[in-house]
This record gives sequence, C-alpha cells and structure tokens, in this order.
Amino acid sequence: MAKSALPYRMFDLDRSASDARRFDRMGNIYHKGQSLAWNGRETLDRIVEKHGGIHIPVEKHQAMRDVFGPIMWGELAAWRISAQLADRLEPLEMKMAATSQAHDEARHFYVMHDYLELATGVPRGMHKTSEKLLDLVLSTDDLACKLLGMQLQVETTALTLFQAAREAEICPVLSELLGYFERDEARHVGLGTQALPMMMRKMNRLEGARLSAFALQVTFWLIASNGAMQGSLRELGLDPRHVLQLAKSKQMIVWDELWNATNKSPTLGDAVARVMEAAANAAWPPPGDHGLRGRSRAFVRGLQSGVEQVPTTITPD
Repeated sequence: MAKSALPYRMFDLDRSASDARRFDRMGNIYHKGQSLAWNGRETLDRIVEKHGGIHIPVEKHQAMRDVFGPIMWGELAAWRISAQLADRLEPLEMKMAATSQAHDEARHFYVMHDYLELATGVPRGMHKTSEKLLDLVLSTDDLACKLLGMQLQVETTALTLFQAAREAEICPVLSELLGYFERDEARHVGLGTQALPMMMRKMNRLEGARLSAFALQVTFWLIASNGAMQGSLRELGLDPRHVLQLAKSKQMIVWDELWNATNKSPTLGDAVARVMEAAANAAWPPPGDHGLRGRSRAFVRGLQSGVEQVPTTITPD
C-alpha cells in the first residue's frame, strides 16, 4: 500500500517546554492574522477617496514603477514562498502561520497592483538583480534557507522600504496604505524567529555552513537590487545608503533574537551585517571617503568595525 502524502504523525512530535511556547506563538500568528485581516479593495477605495485621488507627478512615474514594481512582484513571490512553506512545514502551528502569511501576501499583491494601476501603470517586469533575489529564495528546497531568506531577510527589507516611503511622503494614499502592509509583514517575521531556532539547534556543522552561505548570497542580491534602484530611490526622495542602513538595523533586531533563542555565537548575523556595512560604505561612501581610495578604506572599515545602526523597530510607528 502506497504511503499517504498526509502528515498523520504531525501531532507526535516531541516538544520541550520552550518549543511548546514557540509553537503556541506560531499558532497565535494565524489567529491574529484572521482577526486583523483587512479588505484590500474596500481599504484602497476608502483611502483614495479620502485623499481625493492619487496625484503623482508624471516625471516620477518611472521611478515609482522601478521601486514599487519589484515590491509588487515581490509580494507575489512571498505569496508563493509562504504557500510552499505551508505545504512542506510539518508541525500544525507552523503550517497555520505560513497559511496566514499566504493569505496576507495575496492581498498585498492585488492591492499593490491596483494601486499602481491607478497611480502610474503596472510594470510587467523588474531589474534582473531583484528578479535574481526572489528566484533564489523561491527555488531553494532547504526549508531553513527558505525561512531565513524570506522571513528574516526579504521581509525585513520590504519593511524598510515601506517605512522609508512613508517617511518620504511620496503619496498620501501610499503612505496610509503601507501602514497596513507593515503591520502584516511584522507578523510574518515572527514565523522565522519562532521556527528557525528549533531548526538551527538540530543542524550539524555542514548544514550550518550551508545556511550561512545562503544568507550571504541573499545579502549580495539585496545590496545589488538596492544599487540598481538607487537613481529611482533618489528621485523619490529616498537615500539609498539610509535605506540599506535601515534594512541592516531591522535585520539585526531579528538576528539578535535568533541568537538569543539558540544560545549560539552571533557569527552569521554579524557576518551579514559586516558585509552590508562594507557594501554601503563602498557604494555610498561617508563624507571624506570619496574616490577609489576613500571607498576602499570605507569598505575595509565596514568589514572590520561592523554595524553602524540607525534607530528603528520591526513594527510600524
């Protein structure tokens, strides 16, 4: 008789007291998502009417498409990734949290599509660096890598762009809308911070090295994607260096929580932060470090001295 694809043993997993609390938190992510779900079409219509329509100067339309096109398609990638996690993660509470995220990401995708359709027109593609970043997380079969790349790296970067765009006041409709996105995305990060420590504690040295290598790959493409958008970011009033520092600072909040939960040395998070700092210094050097020699000094300084963080939180203000 063929083995069933249904996970009948999902309730037989041994759980320590601390892990039981983690599973309970993941179950609550689902229930909280249910109670806080918002109607995307009604919300967008109400906000547009409140502000008398969407008024973005025509000369900024391309920059908007360059920055928010990848966000829209990124929401589709996040929808697919969370559906993959919901299918493959075995414990019930993990499945529930991932399913809740899939529901949120579906809403984010169609709402961002509808907003861009009204505001600037919907882009049918994005820069290859952003595409490579999303494909990397979509295509990995390693569940720990998928959780790390999506929940702790891509999601925190999305939160960064949402916060920066709100603060820049590009469009009052967009600013109000992104507040809804941020509250949802902050819950999604919680799945990673609760599930990954349990996975990491079971890893051998080779598996840990594989996770570290994947995190650095994702970091490289995050930086490359930010670099590809830098002209459009500046046109919208966003500083690419500040965006990267904000992303790194949000990630450090999550990394610190991860290391505290696993009782391990924060080697991976520190390495990712140093690479991001060095890249930010080289691409967007601090005052006094311009020119090839100055950029090189700034790059080495970033690798050596580590993180220059800016004040931020994971949840919206």
